[in-house]
Amino acid sequence: MSSGEMIRKWLSELGEEQRQEVFRILGAEFPIHPLESEWNASAEVILEAISRASDLVQRGVRGVIAEAAFEVNVVGSLGHWKIVPSRQERPYDFLVEDSVGQIRVQVKMQRQKAHRPMLAREGLQRLPADMFVVETQRTRGGRDPRTGQKTRPYRFGEFDILAVSLYPSTRRW
Repeated sequence: MSSGEMIRKWLSELGEEQRQEVFRILGAEFPIHPLESEWNASAEVILEAISRASDLVQRGVRGVIAEAAFEVNVVGSLGHWKIVPSRQERPYDFLVEDSVGQIRVQVKMQRQKAHRPMLAREGLQRLPADMFVVETQRTRGGRDPRTGQKTRPYRFGEFDILAVSLYPSTRRW
């Protein structure tokens, strides 16, 4: 029996309270993420802060999670594509490239209304009942990276592909 199997067997024999104590002890020794050290706060405190935050802040966090999920689940599964890193402010979230060229990708969340997916018909009565809405404007604080002027709409050609996270409908990132 491997050491991992022995540990799993031992943990399965513990009660819930004992397993939680083991988790707390290990969590103090092995932070889940480097951000815990950087902010000097445990993952539990960081998550509690997000859960207490306003709806606007939580929407922003969900947007960042959608971007991270796109990077891990989509780009990460496309072996020949890679992300071109940049520290500049850009009107798109990812610049990905392969041997043929580059593509600019903007990631957005499926829009919600009253904490449920917003139906297209709620925006325009003539649209089908089985369609949903995605908000394609920038955040309210958006600025044009070239001029510094405030802007909400994207300009034509600022990105090539719109990737939409359907988390509100599917509950999967």
